[in-house]
Amino acid sequence: MQYDKFQIPDADQILPGRPQPMEISGVHFVNGNPIKEPFPEGTEVALFGMGCFWGAERLFWETEGVFATAVGYTDGATENPNYDEVCSGRTGHAEVVKVVYDPTVVSYAELLGLFWDRHDPTQGMRQGNDIGSQYRSCIFCYSETQKEAAEASKAAIQEALDAKNRGRITTEISMAPDFYYAEEYHQQYMAKNKEAVCPLLSNPMHD
Repeated sequence: MQYDKFQIPDADQILPGRPQPMEISGVHFVNGNPIKEPFPEGTEVALFGMGCFWGAERLFWETEGVFATAVGYTDGATENPNYDEVCSGRTGHAEVVKVVYDPTVVSYAELLGLFWDRHDPTQGMRQGNDIGSQYRSCIFCYSETQKEAAEASKAAIQEALDAKNRGRITTEISMAPDFYYAEEYHQQYMAKNKEAVCPLLSNPMHD
């Protein structure tokens, strides 16, 4: 049976998953910091989905003030999904980047700016040539303060897009659901695979 990757699957299409979480090292390949809790006191966490998580993660780990990053899956129904399951379109998850940051060095507003600036939030269930619900644009918030900031930034970006007739933003903004870490080989993928390329490392909203 073929499943429509442009739609979140119905309950009877959801894959069952498993109770065991993904086994990963928990260490950031680039800077050696932990990518699993507990994180240092004073740090905060943000969660963004902006298409393929490989290039998106690199954008954030290269940002001053970011302590650690990790890639994973969220906003779906399958427990502890793997990459193949997510790509099948039958888990409902989005590919996302968890960003652990020091708010005294980089603000949440600055992270939001990077999020909006480096992908096209008007494409719905895709990002460029990457097609499917797992590539949808989304912001998941860990506090009402984050949610208010995300909503305000979305409104400002929509106003700017309207002035250029660039379409309607499809970005989902909601409180953060369960986050499942992706496989070890996906973590900091762009540092482990020097030949890998990602369109998010250009600037799609300003091209």
